[in-house]
Amino acid sequence: LERFLGVVLEHYAGHLPLWLAPKQAIVCTITQDADAYAADVTAAARKAGLRVDADLRNEKINYKVREHSLAKVPVLLVVGKKEAETRQVSIRRLGSDKNEVMNLDDALKLLTEEALPPDVKRARYEELGITPYTAGVLTAEVETARWFDALLDAGAQPVQASNWVASELFGALNRLGKGIEESPVGPKQAAELLGLVADGTLSGSLAKQVFEIMLDTGGDPATIVEERGLKQTSDTGAIEKVIAEVMAANEDKVADYRGGKDKLFGFFVGQVMKAMQGKANPQVVNELLRKALG
Repeated sequence: LERFLGVVLEHYAGHLPLWLAPKQAIVCTITQDADAYAADVTAAARKAGLRVDADLRNEKINYKVREHSLAKVPVLLVVGKKEAETRQVSIRRLGSDKNEVMNLDDALKLLTEEALPPDVKRARYEELGITPYTAGVLTAEVETARWFDALLDAGAQPVQASNWVASELFGALNRLGKGIEESPVGPKQAAELLGLVADGTLSGSLAKQVFEIMLDTGGDPATIVEERGLKQTSDTGAIEKVIAEVMAANEDKVADYRGGKDKLFGFFVGQVMKAMQGKANPQVVNELLRKALG
């Protein structure tokens, strides 16, 4: 099956004729045993609103494909004897040398989402609270939208996730010279990382540290946090103790702050966070500092 698909996508590398260009998928049967199930797959795909051609073995279609390319058809839905027996399909995306096996309903849901025009998908993202600019960035490439959709499916909060992808993930991938489909950190791992920030386990600075470790090791964020002791602390007693030490070591600046130099507040925050190795909850630090400084 792998060899067959590789030959198909490698051999037909030109431009699509007009009659095939609008198609979103081709249902490809590779054995006669699968013809009946292939007909079911084709009917289900069309019912889902997809524009598909069926049966690559058909002489007429084969004749056309020999002269033209499948390069603008996003996927092949491949149906062989194994798929017919398990009621699944194998999906081969353009530019990929691997198959994804999934049940038909999941495959059709995936294809329907990916078939949405960029402006429609962008509008959907904006309805989730994502800024128009970031929504545009996320829909500029099919691979990016696919990765982001998987991130949302894994439970990430849309606005938080969109900002993280556009800044942290893209920044890291640019530094590594990789595309999003090559990301060392997958959508599920990213969703877990963002979840740890959302529930207060990690601060923003700690999340950056954990992310860098994930990029290097491929590890899961919860495991990294546990093994390396990177969990954020909101222990008011521990934070108050450090605040007292910082104020005692900087009595002149405390006097200046109380004398009206409000900008020194950032200095105290920085000193407390430094003393606690970035593990203190910034919100708690701010609240306790304001109380202590008066």
